[in-house]
Amino acid sequence: MSIDRRLGIGETVTLGSHTFGAEEIKAFARKYDPQRFHIDEEEARKSVFKALCASGWHTISMWMKYNAATFPASVERSKQFGDPVEFGPAAGLRDLKWLKPVYVGDTITFTRTPQSHRALASRPGWRMLTIVNEGINQNGDKVMSFTSMVLVKAA
Repeated sequence: MSIDRRLGIGETVTLGSHTFGAEEIKAFARKYDPQRFHIDEEEARKSVFKALCASGWHTISMWMKYNAATFPASVERSKQFGDPVEFGPAAGLRDLKWLKPVYVGDTITFTRTPQSHRALASRPGWRMLTIVNEGINQNGDKVMSFTSMVLVKAA
């Protein structure tokens, strides 16, 4: 079986959907991103956003929650094609973009699409997998995107 097939290159996986509530938005922001348009409705109305909206860090954190929940299924899927893929540490991300605000009541569907991989000369048997990740709201608008890199053991 080709390594591309084992790693799901080009196959978009829907990770899950999440509806953002006002109290959840404010609770996250109070702890991690205490800006006025994330923690107070009145202040948010006066801001450029015109309404309470989730922190971008909140949005990407929810992507990670749903992404991590799919790891066991990804390993099981790879077993169908031979030896299971072993996920190693993340190597970083790039091109993080918050393209549209996420408002109270918005439902965001999170996806990931493995795009490419390359062998690592410094770690025989390991590859660097590049993945495009997105969040799409209920209107079909992309609200966030980023590219992540993760080490995978897949000879």
